Parts: sequence; C-alpha cells; structure tokens
Amino acid sequence: MYNIKTLNKISPNGLDVFDRNKYRIGDDVEDPNGILVRSAAMHEMELPESLLAVARAGAGVNNIPIDRCSEQGIVVFNTPGANANAVKELVVCALLMSARKIYPSMVWTQSLKGQGDEVGKLVEKGKSQFVGPELAGKSLGVIGLGAIGTRIANFARHLDMEVWGYDPYLSVENAWNVSRSIKHANSLKEIYENCDFITLHIPSTPETKGMINSESIQMMKHGVRLLNFARGDLVVNEDLLAGLEEKQVRCYFTDFPSEDLLGHPGVLVIPHLGASTPESEDNCARMAAEELVDYLENGNIRNSVNLPSVSMPRSGDSRITLIHRNIPAMLTQFAPVLSDSGLNIENLTNKSKKDYAYTMVDVKGCISDEIIAKLRDIEGVIRVNIYR
Repeated sequence: MYNIKTLNKISPNGLDVFDRNKYRIGDDVEDPNGILVRSAAMHEMELPESLLAVARAGAGVNNIPIDRCSEQGIVVFNTPGANANAVKELVVCALLMSARKIYPSMVWTQSLKGQGDEVGKLVEKGKSQFVGPELAGKSLGVIGLGAIGTRIANFARHLDMEVWGYDPYLSVENAWNVSRSIKHANSLKEIYENCDFITLHIPSTPETKGMINSESIQMMKHGVRLLNFARGDLVVNEDLLAGLEEKQVRCYFTDFPSEDLLGHPGVLVIPHLGASTPESEDNCARMAAEELVDYLENGNIRNSVNLPSVSMPRSGDSRITLIHRNIPAMLTQFAPVLSDSGLNIENLTNKSKKDYAYTMVDVKGCISDEIIAKLRDIEGVIRVNIYR
C-alpha cells in the first residue's frame, strides 16, 4: 500500500484518481510516500524518509521547501495550466474594471440609498466622474507566455486590443498556441514603452522579484494600468504607490493584498481569487493526483519544479530510478554495477535540470539488495527507487 497524506482539503475529483486497493489517503496518514497540498506551509515540517514526492494542487510552490526536498531526493510536482482558464477569466474582468471604474462607481451608487425618487437624477448628474476608456484599440503587454499568459494574449485580440507578448523562455508547446497576431517583444523595455495595459504572468525568482520598481515604472507609458495575478513580490509596492501618486500609473489591480496597498484609491485588490473556482480546484487536484500515481507506480516525472521531466514506457522485469547530482561520469558508474550483477539493460534515459539529474533504467533480471546498496554508495547518488 502507498500512503498519501493530505495537508489541505483536496477535491474528491482528485482523490478519486487513487485506487483504494493500493492507496491509503488522509490527513492523519503516517509514513507518507506522497503528499498532496494546496496552501499549507511545509517549511517547518519534518520530511520523513518514506516521502518520495510532494504534489501541489496549483502552480505556485512557495509553501514547499524545494531545496530541502531536492537534497532528500523528493520530487516536487505542480499543476501548470490546470487553473489557466480560471485566472484568464479573472484577468479579463480586471482589464475591464481597471479601465471603466466599475468598482468605485458601484460603491458610489450604493451610497445613494435613501434618496428616493432623486436617485435617477443623482445618477445622471454624478456618472461623469466614472468615465473610463474602452479596451478596443488599446495595447496590452503580456509578460510571460505560459499557459495563462498565452490564453490572455489570444483572448485580448477578440477584444480588439493590440497585444504584445514577452517571454524569453517561451516553450515550443506554448509557442504553437500563441496567435500569429500577437506582437513579439524582444525586451521588457518594448512592453513598457508601447503598452497601455500590462499584465504579469511569470514566477517569482531571484531575477524577477521586484522587477516592477521605480526604474521600470518610469519606462512605462504615462497612465499605464498594471495587473498582477502572478506573485505579489514581483512589484515593489512603495515604488508602485509613488507611481500612482505621480499619475504615471493610473491603476494597479492585484490578487495579492498587503497592508500598504489597502485603502489607496488607485489600487483594486482582491483576496487571491485567481484559481478560486470549483472547476479549477477539480482540475488541479486531478492533475496533482495523476502525477503522484505515475511517479509512485512507474517512476515517470511530469511537471516537476526540482527535477527534469522524464517518461519512458515500461520494459524488462524491473525499473530502477536514480536521483543524483548533475555531475560528470554518473552513467559510467551505474552501468558496471548493473552489468556485473548479471542484469541486462533493456532501456535507459537520463535528463538533468540545473544541479540535479534523473536516470531511469529498465532491466531484465533480479535486482538484489546488494545491487541497490552499491548504487546508493556511488558518490553523487541521492536516492534509488525500485519499481517491480
């Protein structure tokens, strides 16, 4: 039996993926082989020796100790694209609300309660203060053309917007999905200088953290409207607020509340609702569960944030997977251990991702405890798993 520990309430749509004849699932499960998590913080959590994988039912993994997992040979999965439609729809809503002053007009209209027959006259007299531009003909800059950014860029063309996209790491798959009508920006500077609206769809990394700051804001078109549904720390709030005071930024719409943003008339902020739809929760839970099952039963890795994507059809009698450091001559050390033990290699694949690598070997023959011990003793090997 495999033990799966849940750290948050997980959609039944995801839990149904697990064969209950093979899996024991719950928040009280001990010695877990896998963890399913949404928002629970894991940084202070002890990671047991039994733990092989963590699957986050969502895209962001800031709540998971990635470095510690990597050092212990624990694969960390996320679910990119599973919540893409939910976020896309909310960003489209944000585009309209940042332009048309919908929220302040609703608040003002509610304040007319009690005016009786005068409400109609007051509305006609007061509505001019909420005039805002149409989206058609305006330019939108999409920074990050992953699953979410691509959908937003393509949809914005149906709003008759001129769309610019920037992503130096654009995958081949997403490139195929980007409409040919999207203008390709070669630099962030091009986005800043040409776009009336800018929306962020990139991860928070040491390189992107604080990328929206006083310097980048001054490059932007005067009166730019900025949307952030990616990560709060991409924006330096102090610089953003200064940009609002100077009217360089007309509106900031974000899904990431903080004390300094609340109450400012130029800021529209909502409580991290990007993926808060039942459809998104179902999609994320199912995708995370499927990733766990395929890894625990076959050793295949899809959508890992700390290890490469590796998948191979099963062949031979057994499968050996090795998580190891990405250093020279590792394969030349694995092969002799297997061949000297009388095992025939049926199939083999190896891929790396930054400091770590993953080797998958299908063999014919019996894998003894002695073989496993020899593989584990090779310098640079972090974890050895056997699939029979």
